[in-house]
Amino acid sequence: MTTLLEVQELSRDFGGVRAVNQVNFQVQEGEILALIGPNGAGKSTVLNMVSGVIPPSEGEIRFQGRPMARVPGYEYAGMGITRTFQNLQTFDDMTVLENVMVGMHTKTRASLFACGMSLGSAKREEKMMEQKAHAWLGLVGLASESRQLAGSLPYGKLRLMEIARAMVAEPKLLLLDEPAAGLNHTETAEMSRMFCDIRDSGTAILLVEHDMDMIMTIADRIVVLDQGTKIAEGTPREIQENPRVIAAYLGTEEE
Repeated sequence: MTTLLEVQELSRDFGGVRAVNQVNFQVQEGEILALIGPNGAGKSTVLNMVSGVIPPSEGEIRFQGRPMARVPGYEYAGMGITRTFQNLQTFDDMTVLENVMVGMHTKTRASLFACGMSLGSAKREEKMMEQKAHAWLGLVGLASESRQLAGSLPYGKLRLMEIARAMVAEPKLLLLDEPAAGLNHTETAEMSRMFCDIRDSGTAILLVEHDMDMIMTIADRIVVLDQGTKIAEGTPREIQENPRVIAAYLGTEEE
């Protein structure tokens, strides 16, 4: 397998508190890697560093062999890294279709002049964007809601809209921060199948999630964090059988 993302000795300090301490892992092309751990373990902090939201205090992040330390966050999507957030990031007064089309801003080429004058190149590009956005809305099951205002959608469908917006940019790596939060069992199962389809299409996924049933079903490998430090890494079966993980996260028979 080809390494897509490398995280080496990654650390992050907030004041005098070390939230992430010398974490190492890799994401391979075409796999789902899950980060698990209790609240405060540092999972979202790691995801925020990987996505360029915050810089690391120490360590290095490489994407396709390129050091990311000097790459501004707004360039990540153009390089092939997109993400969703734990707290929904939506434009409530825009339609569902328009929200998804926003995800293609790094792919547009028409100039502001061309757009303002409604030139043919801008119209063709907008048509292409609409077609791709409609295609992804169909894949996540929101085709019939494309013309509705995003603010009118229930929570579960907004989660799906965010995933469509992240995928319409055709990323090589999709970062997901607790995508199943607030979803019911049926919605979570449907989302799990969709993530497997995304992986099978060639997009790697780095996933932070508390739903252990989802993680054990879809993850190819799992990294376990505890108080900012990596304590285990392996396949779902290896993690399930790891005594330290069982005691700390999955519980024991006595509990």
